[in-house]
Amino acid sequence: MSALEGLLRLWQGVLWFNFIVFLRVGPVIALFPGLGETTVSVRIKLIVALMMTVAIAPALAADIHPPPAGLPAVAWLVLTETAIGLVIGIGTRLFLIALQTAGTISAQATSLSQILGTTGIGPTPAIGQFLVVGGLALAMMTGLHVRAAELLILSYRLFPVAELPDPAAVSEWGVRQAAGAFGLAFTLAAPFVIVSVLYNLTLGIINRAMPQLMVVFVGAPVITGLGLIMLFLLAPTLLTLWIEALATFMSNPFGGA
Repeated sequence: MSALEGLLRLWQGVLWFNFIVFLRVGPVIALFPGLGETTVSVRIKLIVALMMTVAIAPALAADIHPPPAGLPAVAWLVLTETAIGLVIGIGTRLFLIALQTAGTISAQATSLSQILGTTGIGPTPAIGQFLVVGGLALAMMTGLHVRAAELLILSYRLFPVAELPDPAAVSEWGVRQAAGAFGLAFTLAAPFVIVSVLYNLTLGIINRAMPQLMVVFVGAPVITGLGLIMLFLLAPTLLTLWIEALATFMSNPFGGA
């Protein structure tokens, strides 16, 4: 009977340990690029979160203490670990939002916002959907899931278990990440915006010189075809820049905090 009690206590400790890890892993997986998409089933997300928990738990034995006693301590543990997971998940999600924003800007600039279609819930332009699918495929090919495991393990060094991060520091970091995401989006879409400006200036000059010419009907196919050609030529470079920015964040998400 004593051996059975010892085995039960051992399994109870193992379950508690993995539960604590899962509290932080779950929100990250729910928001992580590629894994947290609306097209991915909730069951698949849960399975991936459990598998990630089992994969990284052995590396966290020295960072996680025995389970707390009492309901208030458990509630505080759930709150802090979930909050840290949400912060990490939102930080990674901003890179996917940056890629979607870059595609939207490019599509609006080159009159390609309404062609083809979308596989998401929102009205995502075709260029944005193309860049997102290509970026996620490239990220998974370069080991994004491994980077995710490394990031989660690193987070326990930065944010110990059951310790809430400083709200002021998190707010400052969030503003910096949001600004960086929009800056990255505009950088990726800059070639399309520049071509659009030059196109509209040229169209305005032609219209001024030849008012009787319907320049819009002449110029619309030009900007649409030029946008498709630019997408074909620049997509590898744009996705490379995006994956490098994501890899930099994954290796040092909080700027050495």
